Amino acid sequence: MENYLKEALEIVKAQASVRTMTEEEITTMVRKLAIGIRAVSESTIQPEESEGVTLDPRKAIKEKSITCVECGKSFKLLTKKHLASHGFTPEEYRERCGYKKGTPLVCKSLQRERRKKMRAMKLWERRGNAAE
Repeated sequence: MENYLKEALEIVKAQASVRTMTEEEITTMVRKLAIGIRAVSESTIQPEESEGVTLDPRKAIKEKSITCVECGKSFKLLTKKHLASHGFTPEEYRERCGYKKGTPLVCKSLQRERRKKMRAMKLWERRGNAAE
């Protein structure tokens, strides 16, 4: 196992040098890679973990990414198409994860950027002027 762990650590080290990773992401990635490398080297690929919540939904929405709690993949935003691949609508996904009804399924930085653009557009002023 030690050999597999060394190889996994090298891969994660390279990944961490390219992007910012939390401690939890690093340990999870090392663990999964070590198991995967071992399985490949022994030519017995183990089945993936059963589908289901693999991550705490409260930790899924981060500054620069949002992680799908079903498959563990990271995105800038969770699309309807991706959620449909798991058999969910955005509303069902929010309910399953315990998010409030209007919670945007986007990373925090993108959410802030969108909010800033909308404020700059001042659509509420245009609407008021059109009514007059």
